[in-house]
Amino acid sequence: MTAASTEARTGAERRKTGTHRRRDLRTRVLVPYAMLAPGILLFVAFMAAPILYTLFLSFQKTQVSGLGLGAGARTQVFAGVENYVTALTDPEFAASVGRVLLYGLVLIPTMLGLALLFALLLDSKRARATSFSRIAIFLPYAVPAVISSLLWGFLYLPGVSPFYFVFDAVGWDAPEILSSQLVLFGIANIALWGGVGFNMVVMFTSLRAVPSEIYEAARIDGASEVQMALRIKIPIIAPALVMTSLFSMIATLQVFAEPTTLRPLTNTLSTSWTPLMKIYRDAFTRDDIYSAAASSIVIALATFVISFVFLRIVQKRAFGQEE
Repeated sequence: MTAASTEARTGAERRKTGTHRRRDLRTRVLVPYAMLAPGILLFVAFMAAPILYTLFLSFQKTQVSGLGLGAGARTQVFAGVENYVTALTDPEFAASVGRVLLYGLVLIPTMLGLALLFALLLDSKRARATSFSRIAIFLPYAVPAVISSLLWGFLYLPGVSPFYFVFDAVGWDAPEILSSQLVLFGIANIALWGGVGFNMVVMFTSLRAVPSEIYEAARIDGASEVQMALRIKIPIIAPALVMTSLFSMIATLQVFAEPTTLRPLTNTLSTSWTPLMKIYRDAFTRDDIYSAAASSIVIALATFVISFVFLRIVQKRAFGQEE
């Protein structure tokens, strides 16, 4: 009787323990997904679904059936890779890509170089008023691109710019920033200051995370501030440099707000000056959403390939990973 009671109690405890374990397992599995569900739904609704729909549109085209120009019925039919061939062989698209690459060659090294210089200066032991300096350098990043483009655009106009007034007063020949030869540098200048502020904060934050004992040991060994910057600080924050470089390249390929805002102020900027401007024109001005969708997919794939290749090249040096 005692053995039977003991066995019954043991079985009940085992069932109770098993129930608790299953309940704990369901809690560990379901609760994280329940908390992630809002973010997953928003991602699917506003990121994944539009991307898939754009991919679908890129393989479609409009077919007109019936007699008479514009009198036939318009139907959406499968186009295969026709839109991609058209996008890749379009001289306007190729020219816009070339301008963006040149724009990136001008902007990215200058922007990252200034950001790194400011971060190193602020992290220096002799730096003063670092809080004010950080805010002053970061502040242009808080200004929306459209507003900063308008402000700089009016500064570029000879009729209203105070710079041109000063140049005329002293008898200097002021360059026309919005001319066809210099407009690229004018646009790069607009994007420069906001990018410098953002990247400076990222680099400065990485520098502040470095243990102070490393700097103290270097000073004891007689290293100067310049030597510490070149041999200690820059190698240590290499991952931050890689991240800011990657983000800068992606932002360069997606440049749109600055040239679009400046376009009414000058005749040197066409509606296809950058790839995204051409995509916008094709989709909303020419009502050719299928060609615009194909061009968008091409830009997205190019961005992915450039990012992947760049990370593969620098990951061993920056992150200490083996190929």
